[in-house]
Amino acid sequence: MADRAGTAPLPLDPRAVRTAATAADVEDAIRQCGAVLREVGAVDGGYTEAMLERERSISTYVGEGVAIPHGTLTSKEAVRHDAICVLRFPEGVDWHGERVTVCVGIAARGDGHLRLLSELAQILLDPDRAAALRAATEVDEVIQLLQPDGEEDSE
Repeated sequence: MADRAGTAPLPLDPRAVRTAATAADVEDAIRQCGAVLREVGAVDGGYTEAMLERERSISTYVGEGVAIPHGTLTSKEAVRHDAICVLRFPEGVDWHGERVTVCVGIAARGDGHLRLLSELAQILLDPDRAAALRAATEVDEVIQLLQPDGEEDSE
């Protein structure tokens, strides 16, 4: 197990987790992420458009059935506080030819998005953790899996 001592928990409000979402396409999925981030007070309305702009410039698909949409550098003023949201799409969403079942939206001020992306990469690129996340049906389970020390089996 990697040493993650001193790693801060991810800014995930339980209200920002959806375990049974559906989306028609990438744009719909990203719009839903933006709406959830707005619901928890993390962003202003313009942030969703910045997330879509980012996706048009480069895909936010990262592998293992996961995408991590986030805004552009110019959208930081629309972020009120760092937050992530998690939308699980059991039926999957066609993400530029890849099947996404977990979408983790990021909102961060300053360079906070780099820390969040780094933390998420460590967690989500673990095939076992990603598989467990894709199968998770309970909010608490999603939150546990996305914490730096979220391994289910302790050593």
